[in-house]
Amino acid sequence: MAAKASYHFAGKTILITGGAGDIGRATAQRFAGDGAGVVLLDLNAAKMAEVSHELEVYKIPVATFCCNVTVSDEVAQAFSAAVEQFGRIDYVFNNAGYQGVFAKTDEYPEEDFQKVIDINVVGVFHVLKAAAQHLRKSGGGAIVNMASYAGVVGPPNMIAYSASKFAVIGITQTAAKDLAPYHIRVNALSPSLIGPGVMWTRQTQLQAGVRSQYFDADPQVVEQQMINSVPMRRLGSLEEVANSVAFLMSDEASYITGFNLELTGGQ
Repeated sequence: MAAKASYHFAGKTILITGGAGDIGRATAQRFAGDGAGVVLLDLNAAKMAEVSHELEVYKIPVATFCCNVTVSDEVAQAFSAAVEQFGRIDYVFNNAGYQGVFAKTDEYPEEDFQKVIDINVVGVFHVLKAAAQHLRKSGGGAIVNMASYAGVVGPPNMIAYSASKFAVIGITQTAAKDLAPYHIRVNALSPSLIGPGVMWTRQTQLQAGVRSQYFDADPQVVEQQMINSVPMRRLGSLEEVANSVAFLMSDEASYITGFNLELTGGQ
């Protein structure tokens, strides 16, 4: 395996929403390994505690805050508490999200559509706004919004998730222009098939359950169908997602803003 690029994050602090999930955990470990302090936001206090415990080996400061990103006051309070504890936040990984159910458009439940939009769009906006307000005061920084390749191509049976991630890419492009005068870079990351992990297992099972013309009814067959759609014939890893976040946050990406990085294995 090739050596991992090392970035100058020592003495910096990253705030990660969805910090208890697979991607949040991998990203926290990636930044901690380069010396950054880590702030985790999530609704799952127990899992955040597990991640925090895992980060102890890096000897960096860590804080966890329970926060519902759909509630703007909770987001603002979490940012204020993090800044009070760490002095400042340098990077924000706007990662919290919800995959939604899998169903054909004419059968998709309205209440779930609203839930996906509330978390993946409204929640992203709340975090982006709070991040921008802080980073303006502190002289700048970098934000990465978690989008998805579903927001580029529109996969079947995922109309809410697809719509939400198209929105995140648009939000990123507008915010990058609005915040550039304040030395704040804003980019998006659009992974495709990433695993192993909860989202990978969930999507293969639920796509199989839809019984559509696109996927088999057997989740194991669906797994192979999806992997066969990737020119590199494999899943992307959680570590590869975290490495992409690290690059976009790093000084090596200092002239990149308003960009959506597609992490797809060639799809």
